[in-house]
Amino acid sequence: MDYIEVTCHFPALQETTDRIISILSSRGFEGFIEEAGRVQAYIPATDFDQRMLASLKPTGDPPVNIRFTIRRIGEQNWNQRWESSYEPVLIGENCQVRAPFHPPVKGILYDIVIEPRMSFGTAHHATTQLMAEILLSLDVREKAVLDMGCGTGLLAVLAAKMGAGPVTAIDNDEWAYSNATENILKNNVASCSVYLSDASAIGCDRFDVILANINRNTLVEDMPLYAKGLHRNGLLVVSGFYSDDIEAIAHAARNHGMEMTGHRSKEEWASVICIKKK
Repeated sequence: MDYIEVTCHFPALQETTDRIISILSSRGFEGFIEEAGRVQAYIPATDFDQRMLASLKPTGDPPVNIRFTIRRIGEQNWNQRWESSYEPVLIGENCQVRAPFHPPVKGILYDIVIEPRMSFGTAHHATTQLMAEILLSLDVREKAVLDMGCGTGLLAVLAAKMGAGPVTAIDNDEWAYSNATENILKNNVASCSVYLSDASAIGCDRFDVILANINRNTLVEDMPLYAKGLHRNGLLVVSGFYSDDIEAIAHAARNHGMEMTGHRSKEEWASVICIKKK
C-alpha cells in the first residue's frame, strides 16, 4: 500500500502541534512524527484528499500559519524508510529500546522491542526518554502502574519488566492501542492489559504509579481523575509539555491534593513528579 506523507511546518508551539494531530486524526491520518515546529502525518494514498488540509486554518493572536509539503511513499520505500531511520535508543545504563530488526545488546537488563509503526513513544522523543529515566529510578516491584496515553506501550512494558503488576495501558487512539497490544505481546509481559479509551476509564481503579506523557492541556484537564486514581502516597509522573509549563502543572496537581517532588528537563521539554498526600 502506498502512503501519503504530509509535513506541516509551523512555529514550535505545543498547542499547534496538538491541534494539527487532533484534526488530522479525525480525517483518517494513521500516524504522526512530532518534532519542534513540524508534524509529519501519514494516511493511505487511497484515502487522501488534499481538501482535508483546508481545516488547518491559522488561529491565535497573532495567527499561526501552517505550511505543507506533500509526497507519496511507495510500500517498499515505506518499509525501508522506517528501518533506515529507526535507531536503537539506550536509556541510562540498563535499558535499550530497539526494533525487531536490531540485534539485542549483551548485558542490558531491560531489552525492549518496539515495532516502529508510527505510534508516539518509540523513545526517540525527549519526553519519552524523560519518562523512562524517571521510571527506571523508581521501585515499582509488585506495584499497580498505569501508563496513560500509552502510545507504543513502551512505559507499560518497561514497568512490567521492572516487576510491576498489574500494569494497565490506556490510549484513545486506535492505532496506538493496536501497536501497544502488539508490543506487549512481542515483549512477553503477561502482567499488562491494554484498553482503548481515555482517562475516564480509570474509574474506581487505584494505582501506586500513574505515568502520563500527553500534553499540558490534557494533563491539567484530567488531573482530578489522576488524583482520584492514585493510592495515598502514590506517584504521578507526567511529561509532554515545555519547561515553561512546569509551574502550571504543579499548580494543577496542588489543586487536587498532590505535591510536586521534583522535575527534569531535556532540550525544551520537561517532566514532573508528584505525590498524592491526601
